[in-house]
Amino acid sequence: MSFPPVHPQRVELNDEAHARPPETLKAPVRISYLALFSNADLRDQQFRQIVELADVFGVRPPALGAIHYSVDMGRFRLKWERHSEFARYKFIVAGSGDDPFSDPPINKLAPGWLASLAGEVLVATHAAIIPADQISEDYDNIAARYFAGNALVGSAISGGAAIALTDFRIRADGFSRLLVLDKSLRPRQAGRAIQRLLEVDTYRLLAQLTLPVARQLAPALGKAEAELAEITTALISVSEASEPLLLDRLTKLAAQIESFEAKNHYRFSAARAYHQLVQRRIEELREARIGALQTFQEFTELRLAPAMNTCSATAARQESLATRVARATQLLSTRVDITRERQGIAVLTSMNRRADLQLRLQQTVEGLSVAAITYYIIGLIGYAARGLRAAGLNLNPDIAMGASIPVVLVIVGLGIRRIHRMVHEEASSHAETPTHSQP
Repeated sequence: MSFPPVHPQRVELNDEAHARPPETLKAPVRISYLALFSNADLRDQQFRQIVELADVFGVRPPALGAIHYSVDMGRFRLKWERHSEFARYKFIVAGSGDDPFSDPPINKLAPGWLASLAGEVLVATHAAIIPADQISEDYDNIAARYFAGNALVGSAISGGAAIALTDFRIRADGFSRLLVLDKSLRPRQAGRAIQRLLEVDTYRLLAQLTLPVARQLAPALGKAEAELAEITTALISVSEASEPLLLDRLTKLAAQIESFEAKNHYRFSAARAYHQLVQRRIEELREARIGALQTFQEFTELRLAPAMNTCSATAARQESLATRVARATQLLSTRVDITRERQGIAVLTSMNRRADLQLRLQQTVEGLSVAAITYYIIGLIGYAARGLRAAGLNLNPDIAMGASIPVVLVIVGLGIRRIHRMVHEEASSHAETPTHSQP
């Protein structure tokens, strides 16, 4: 069959639905789980460490550029996944003794490999799935035996097919514990249940990474709000001379708020996304209360919701402050523009006044120029009349000069006016002619 052109990302997008599948687990089974917080710079190093581990155990390495990898290494089964901000590792061993936490799978790793892992440990958990009929559902006894007597958090999950128990506490070995009592879990169902339970803890801590950021940001936002209040109060009675100084303060404050938002926007957005993932994973557990134990949803919301509310309030406070600073900046900029326009009008008025004075002075000078030119021409006429009288012509030079004064005065005045008219017409024609820019 002939196909139209295939989209270059069709296979990649289709396979994304099958990425990071849960492991198939059958009780009894033990799991050591690590979630390492790490940035993108450590991705290549983490990949190389997985390749090195595969070489040590003589198994196939992950494909180049892979973001998830699952393989049986003989002593244990490894499941590795790479996410945007963290990488997670599951080490799985079938079977369990009297104490499912006494010999965790992580003990079977090559010496020194664990300590060399790139990233920072965010979550470390030993989990175990054991058949429910192998242990009494005496939760006080379970808490004393496996959880150092701590208060348990737990519920029936997967529609009653299992019971999940934990205390969400980190023990002296650096790991917390998760115990699942299998009543009727299918292997795939058990893998999904363990994955969701571990993801609840992982995404809970990832969401709470924003809480220290919000606490550190609160004093700076308080100081910025006080500065904004001071500036807006000063706006009411600010003088024209002080407006540029006030605008400079406001611009610096806007830059500071923008810096806060640019630096922390991703962290606040990530907190919202991780919180939603926690809520979704808890919903997928299909919890049912058992006895007087606190459920995973109750425990998580009781601890996580206040932290997320603090982060949301800080993010909203930051956005509101940025909006108010922008509004104040626009208002002050408008005032500065009006002040500049007023100053410009004053300058133009002054220039017009100076132009009027120059015009009057010019008219005075022109009047003197007409008199001066007339005087010189009349002088020339006098010289001419004397020359003609000396040549024998009966002509009185004084009468000729006196009679020619009105005529010369009119002619000179008309000539200067014509020159002015020609100059103004030429200037007007140049001003009206549009200038064309060269292509």
